[in-house]
Amino acid sequence: MNAAVRAVVRMGLYVGAKVYFIHEGYQGMVDGGENIREAKWESVSSMLQVGGTVIGSARCKDFRTHEGRLKAALNLVQRGITNLCVIGGDGSLTGANLFREEWSGLLAELVEQGALEADAVQQYSALHIVGMVGSIDNDFCGTDMTIGTDSALHRIIEVVDAIMTTAQSHQRTFVLEVMGRHCGYLALVSALACGADWVLIPEMPPEDGWEEKMCQKLSATRSRGSRLNIIIVAEGALDRHGKAITSSYVKDLVVKCLGFDTRVTILGHVQRGGTPSAFDRILASRIGVEAVLALLETTANTPACVVSLVGNQSVRVPLMECVQMTQEVQKAMDGKRFEEAVKLRGRSFENNLKTYKLLAHRKPESELPVSNFNVAVLNVGAPAAGMNAAVRSAVRVGISEGHKMFAVSDGFEGFSKGQIREFKWADVGGWTGQGGSLLGTKRTLPAKHVEKIAEQMRKHNINALLIIGGFEAFESLLQLFEARGTYEEFCIPMCMLPSTISNNIPGTDLSIGADTALNAIVETCDRIKQSASGTKRRVFIIETMGGYCGYLATVGGLAAGADAAYIYEEPFDIRDLQANVEHLTEKMKTSIQRGLVLRNENSSENYTTDFIYQLYSEEGKGVFDCRKNVLGHMQQGGAPSPFDRNFGTKISAKAMQWITKKLTETFRQGRVFANTEDTCCLLGMRRRALVFQPVVQLTDDTDFVHRIPKEQWWLKLRPLMKILAKYKTSYDVSDSGQLEHVVHNRPKELDASVAM
Repeated sequence: MNAAVRAVVRMGLYVGAKVYFIHEGYQGMVDGGENIREAKWESVSSMLQVGGTVIGSARCKDFRTHEGRLKAALNLVQRGITNLCVIGGDGSLTGANLFREEWSGLLAELVEQGALEADAVQQYSALHIVGMVGSIDNDFCGTDMTIGTDSALHRIIEVVDAIMTTAQSHQRTFVLEVMGRHCGYLALVSALACGADWVLIPEMPPEDGWEEKMCQKLSATRSRGSRLNIIIVAEGALDRHGKAITSSYVKDLVVKCLGFDTRVTILGHVQRGGTPSAFDRILASRIGVEAVLALLETTANTPACVVSLVGNQSVRVPLMECVQMTQEVQKAMDGKRFEEAVKLRGRSFENNLKTYKLLAHRKPESELPVSNFNVAVLNVGAPAAGMNAAVRSAVRVGISEGHKMFAVSDGFEGFSKGQIREFKWADVGGWTGQGGSLLGTKRTLPAKHVEKIAEQMRKHNINALLIIGGFEAFESLLQLFEARGTYEEFCIPMCMLPSTISNNIPGTDLSIGADTALNAIVETCDRIKQSASGTKRRVFIIETMGGYCGYLATVGGLAAGADAAYIYEEPFDIRDLQANVEHLTEKMKTSIQRGLVLRNENSSENYTTDFIYQLYSEEGKGVFDCRKNVLGHMQQGGAPSPFDRNFGTKISAKAMQWITKKLTETFRQGRVFANTEDTCCLLGMRRRALVFQPVVQLTDDTDFVHRIPKEQWWLKLRPLMKILAKYKTSYDVSDSGQLEHVVHNRPKELDASVAM
């Protein structure tokens, strides 16, 4: 929430508005006085890394009464406020809309009572509101992710990872209760992200007789050699008859039926607290800026809107449509129409549920389709967090589709040496939470060993290939496509999943691993900034990875509150550096204590990190001192973030389904033969859709010398970072969201919500 508050304040000041804080939510609006204070630029300094909300929040009974809203209206008019930015859940937003509808009536009443002059009614005739959804439950329809959800998932996954190590040691079963009284999103996604054995959520109560099924599943997992079980229960979980399923009930059940050593952990309010994740800071900053633009454009007759995210794009949706749809979900659940409730929750939720069912519950051999196809999976390029989740998902979905799954160690180098073995369901158990690449990965391209690779493909009769990796994987796929002319072995369906911390692959907005790297950068920047608290003024120069791609420096800069980020894509010269130093010096004298400057490792051959450090040190003499840090490989390591686990799992499942489809289409006269462009694809996320794109068609969009796409969406975020750092710069509003209507389940091609 703080990142959103900061963005609204700074964007508001940037467009020349007067901005006020209303402390303690609607209570502060009703009470007035000191609760409504003007906000300055400095008021929101160094609050990005703070959890919760700095301006306070409170449930307010008074605002529900007519008298309370009358007082609130008077308090706003006395200060000339007619634009409200409301961050909250559906209750807060419904309240704001009611307030807006009553506004002119309330003012008329105040005039009657003599509290207002008659001309004030003309002057302040309309109240404009825009909503941003802040809720850890992600239970609001019309948006893929609400502010706070990703951070709550971080808290849950940190706990699950810690619990897994103790459960592993003692061969225990753990029942984890997570928040979600009416919405199972947190339970479902954390179950997906940690590979839980069983999950119970309010939207999809289990069939009668679930107790027995669950115990069978747990004991089957143990008999396959697993030393632990994880069961995740949403606090609002119910059975088909509306009876609550509590974590203690589940525990007693496991103890009674199986005699396993079982413990309960209730996470409670831990989930609401802590430092916001990188994703949440960027989401809130983008939405906060968008909210100010939306307020500027509203007229008396546009409906109140909510600014939200769909796929990778900010949109505006009518507030009451969202609220009505959110209430419909509850009605469907109350009426036991569970399938409908899941559909109403939206594409994102439905996809999570489908993927979870696919990966968690192994069908008995007798029920599996028999395809007789062999599919190989390999990692290529540098390791990235989330690769293992993608491999696990591919292996399990492949087995469910009836294929034999083969895993290749050490990329194409291992492929040429025959390091290939069949993987079974249990071989990938517990892989989602592991960082790096468990299969092993190399940067070697296949062209060197193409003949040997073809030989191995023949030997193992490989009918399809799934490559998970970075830019090398993209180049590899192009080489294999070329090799189809010479070797028929490569005339098979081939698909690539983008996985690299640099996020430098054409054809996709996001790559598996980039979110984990961003979190590592942001966490480190927070610590580095904190190291200077209480000392004199200090500026930190921080070098990030990314090759020639400035994604990590730019988006990391936006999330950490950097003053500048130097990247290769936006050439800079000594005059720019000079201007940045002067700008920072000016800010240091008046308002801030600590400055942060990010530099991408290859942003310039001559303006190195050392050069920039020395320049800032010299020019800042007497005002601030300088320190420099090269973050290096810590950006590549670590356990994958919930987003990367989820993203990897889901796009991998989608890719395997595509491979199955292509195998069936290209199977002729007893063999697979695929030599068209559309059988050699990259699966990427483009704005709102997940798209399979023939790699050959992506070559024109690629700068192969610098290994980056020619056009990159995140460059549009750079002006945003500059505005939030107090630069006078022009902001391109062409990409800002247009008002759209909430539709029951968006059409098929628009399912980038799969990613969330």
